[in-house]
Amino acid sequence: MRITVIGGTGLIGTRVVRSLRASGHDTVIASRATGVNSFTGDGLEHALSGAQVVVDVSNSSYTDEAGAQEFFSISTMNLLAYGEAAGVAHHVALSVVGTDRLARAQGGYFIAKEQQERLISSSGRPYSLVHATQFFEFVRNITDHAMREGAAHVADVLVQPMAADDVARAVAGTALAEPRFGMVEHGGPEVFSLKEIAALDLRARQDDREVVADPLGTYFGAHLAARDLLPEATATIAPTRYHEWRVQKQASA
Repeated sequence: MRITVIGGTGLIGTRVVRSLRASGHDTVIASRATGVNSFTGDGLEHALSGAQVVVDVSNSSYTDEAGAQEFFSISTMNLLAYGEAAGVAHHVALSVVGTDRLARAQGGYFIAKEQQERLISSSGRPYSLVHATQFFEFVRNITDHAMREGAAHVADVLVQPMAADDVARAVAGTALAEPRFGMVEHGGPEVFSLKEIAALDLRARQDDREVVADPLGTYFGAHLAARDLLPEATATIAPTRYHEWRVQKQASA
């Protein structure tokens, strides 16, 4: 099967490509680094030529609502239009567990993600949406984003994070299956408070700054209830625990 991975040189994209190629599939890496730009359309026609599946794991470099909306709406419409012209039979997109809740909480980036999902689901094209929880690799970004006056003021919420390798396997597995015409959820095997996982990450980096669970804290602009970032009980649970991931990361450093 020929599969085009949009964002194929990023954190998740490289892993998706590796997983698909290990399964023997003809996989096209599409990103700005390879001359393909889903936002401008440059290189898309060639990248999608002959593809049965397109996997979109690209991301906006903007986390504000206006910037993220522009990126996701234009890129998604381009992918749907070029994909239809190329005869792509399955559009797979990676998104976030609780996108609808995060959008209602006025998280600008997540409003843009929800709109992306609506564009895909209303397109009439065969599709699957993969909702994943936060990546272990992303915890550092969350913590750094919450730093104020020498301490990380993180939202007082629960998280169920997973390894990027497990996210990629979930995306690749969805790409190889029949279109769901809906969403599938994936989460990690352990539940942490965001304060707890942020502190573990800082200690692993030999950073002794304090982490505070702030009841008024936001998650990238979204005001959340305690369980808003958790998947439903029906979610597929990934195998890799945080300690196992950390040991593997240190061994490969």
